[in-house]
Amino acid sequence: MHLYRACRHCALSVMLVMVCGVAGAAIPYNNIKAKPTTGKVKYKRAKNYLFRVKLSDKRDTPYSLDRPEAFLSAKALERRKRQRLPVDSTDLPVNPDYVKQVEDAGVTVVRRSKWNNTLLVRCTHASRMKAVEQLPCVTEVKNVWTSPDSVASASARKRCHTELNSWDVVAEGVYGTAKEPIHMLKGEKLHYRGYTGKGMLIAVFDGGFMNVDRIPCMQRMNIVGAADFVVPASKDIYEEIDHGTKVLSVMGVDEPGSFVGTAPKASYLLVRCEDAQTESWAEEDYWAAAAEYADSVGVDVISCSLGFHSFDDASQNYRYAQLDGQSSFISHTASLLARKGIVAVISAGNEGMGVWKKINVPADAADVLTVGALTPTGVNAAFSSVGPTADGRVKPDVMALGSPVSVITGRGTMIKDVGTSFSTPVVAGLVACLWQALPELSAIDIINLVRQTSDNSDTPDNIYGYGMPDFWKAYQQAKHSITCQQ
Repeated sequence: MHLYRACRHCALSVMLVMVCGVAGAAIPYNNIKAKPTTGKVKYKRAKNYLFRVKLSDKRDTPYSLDRPEAFLSAKALERRKRQRLPVDSTDLPVNPDYVKQVEDAGVTVVRRSKWNNTLLVRCTHASRMKAVEQLPCVTEVKNVWTSPDSVASASARKRCHTELNSWDVVAEGVYGTAKEPIHMLKGEKLHYRGYTGKGMLIAVFDGGFMNVDRIPCMQRMNIVGAADFVVPASKDIYEEIDHGTKVLSVMGVDEPGSFVGTAPKASYLLVRCEDAQTESWAEEDYWAAAAEYADSVGVDVISCSLGFHSFDDASQNYRYAQLDGQSSFISHTASLLARKGIVAVISAGNEGMGVWKKINVPADAADVLTVGALTPTGVNAAFSSVGPTADGRVKPDVMALGSPVSVITGRGTMIKDVGTSFSTPVVAGLVACLWQALPELSAIDIINLVRQTSDNSDTPDNIYGYGMPDFWKAYQQAKHSITCQQ
């Protein structure tokens, strides 16, 4: 497993080696996590620990299901109502009295998850957790992070261009260099009908969004907010890695003739829930807090190009038998999203040429769209992770161009990059456009519709899943069905 300790975050972008003599062929040089290449640096903070604390119940909470407006936004409640989804006990915030009891035991609560009824707590001495374990309201305590002696070097903001590199733009009409992945999924036909994501809110879960606040074409996007759930939070998410910048560009940029993304008129919420310096179970707690935040503010679609299976502490590594959509904390959380009215679009991972080969978590989650990567010829990219899940479900769900995809980097330049990280926002953006066109449908309806109208839906397998989506076919089929029911 030590190879994967060096190459841990395999849903992130990969480097290319062009193979001479094979037209258009590209293979990943390595499934390298998007971390700086300057090596390790000393961990500068005092020794500390993060523990996940499972609470027993939500009895005697001051919150009530009769008053959901106290913990869900009007947009979130409207989304639930439109999809006829009940507010249930998982939506109730964790009991504040239990939070106080835990903190009175001498630790600090840094994150919480109401869906899982857990707390993420920090302490400087692990022995303090003995008092927490003895509380009647606590059923389980698990160490999810211990500060290491050294970590990967922190990222640093790079200078960026104020104009797109026009010399790299191939004249392909309004979409510019971003045309191919949209055309492959028949997405331009939705756009021509006016379905470009307007009114839809997409959350981008990532590790950083370098220079999104400075690159002009991204400043013109409708970015409604940003949040950071990593502990400790970054001073500025726009100084962190540019992986999220690239992912965001695939969906949100609207520069006709140069680069138009898959959902250029959607609104975007930028969410940092990945620590690029370390890899641990705690990142699953960050992700869960991010997902609940996205739900609470009314997000429609989550685009997540993150995934895990191995960690700095090898004892935390997942086994294939755990890829059942429930065993991991993060996948259990992701499997709840559709029941909250959100479509989660998640990268399969770039493990296909490695030892692991399989999808990562949370790509094994139920009721999400897990996305693999295709080449321009429609063949699966060799690095794209495969299924099935441990409980026998087909994965990935669908495929999109991922080797390569045009993206805009944190330097403000257009490049070709590869990975399921970038096939994922292709699908996520077009899902938002499809849902804009079909507001009558629920999250589960949209997920099933995309699967059923993909080109391998008659014989789904664990390399291509249900195949390459046809978003125009999905729209036409659903509109016909709705018309027949009226």
